[in-house]
Amino acid sequence: MSEAALEELSVLSSIYCAEGEFQLLQQSALSRGRCHHIRQKLLDQAAALPQEPMVHQLVEWLQQSGELTEAGRVCEEQVMEGGEEHEQWTTVLLLDHIRSRNRYVRLLERWSLQLQLTVTLLLGRPILVLLQGARPSIKEFCHLLRTVKVDVDSSGRKCKERMMKVLSETPSSSSKHGPPGLQVKEYESVSELTAAFQELSMTELYQQILPSLTD
Repeated sequence: MSEAALEELSVLSSIYCAEGEFQLLQQSALSRGRCHHIRQKLLDQAAALPQEPMVHQLVEWLQQSGELTEAGRVCEEQVMEGGEEHEQWTTVLLLDHIRSRNRYVRLLERWSLQLQLTVTLLLGRPILVLLQGARPSIKEFCHLLRTVKVDVDSSGRKCKERMMKVLSETPSSSSKHGPPGLQVKEYESVSELTAAFQELSMTELYQQILPSLTD
């Protein structure tokens, strides 16, 4: 999906969706025929409206018509059949830098709620992101990091997260996850980083990724 499309989806979701109501799927579960049917319905409705800006009216009509409800039901059934939706994972990401902290944190918080992930940002050297939740959602989170301009470069221009590394991906229990959302923890020493993982009950995971942090 293009960057322009992702930004447009972000704007639309902020207008029409409350927190946690919007989830971006990397691949649509709707058939070509179903998409064509919804498109034709929209064209018919547009033809009946006055010739003036009508996007808002079309969105409201689509919400009330039941087409989205039916489409969502089909999508949910197909995702549930895949089984991957139930797989709970913990993933650790390594970031090279964060220059525009407010922008970066704001986007991470938005995505954590949209994708129903428990996200912990450990700010120090190194910078780590801990993701907990459904594996498809974690994959989408990583995809967004690489495709959306989340930071600025040394010249102050908006840039994508090109240098992010995945340090660990492991199955986990949902009972160990906190509520969806972003938590930011700052640390200044190795002992404080160790304590942060202990507080999260991730001491074993910390030992696994430690060699990657000291390279």
